[in-house]
Amino acid sequence: MLRFGAVGLLNTALGYTLILTGLWLGLGDIVSNAAGYAAGLTLGFFLNRRWTFTAAGGFRPGTAVRYAITFIVSYSANLGIVIAAMSAGIIENPFVHLAGNCLYTVIFYLGSSRFVFVGGADDAVAATNAKWPGVVT
Repeated sequence: MLRFGAVGLLNTALGYTLILTGLWLGLGDIVSNAAGYAAGLTLGFFLNRRWTFTAAGGFRPGTAVRYAITFIVSYSANLGIVIAAMSAGIIENPFVHLAGNCLYTVIFYLGSSRFVFVGGADDAVAATNAKWPGVVT
């Protein structure tokens, strides 16, 4: 958990620095944000794979695909909280974003540890079954 948090701090620092740099260069919100998230996710993938979850073996494309899926699910849950709050009339509240970020972090950690960086499993279904007891295929 501590390693995952340390990697999160590093990729957040890199991503936010690139966002600010992009804004300073006049790239706009969308391009700056995309560049920051892309760099942070890339750094996070490699650090989590090699250090946090110490995945053995070489690079496997399936791992990157599962990482992307885990990001999409986590980020969607984050947006779900924000959209639900907006629907309830809670607009631009930093605590809503904090709650969304906490849910994102929990889902991303669980997905990374139980679905993405599974020791030696080449197949996502086999990896899921091995790490999630009770799953039947």
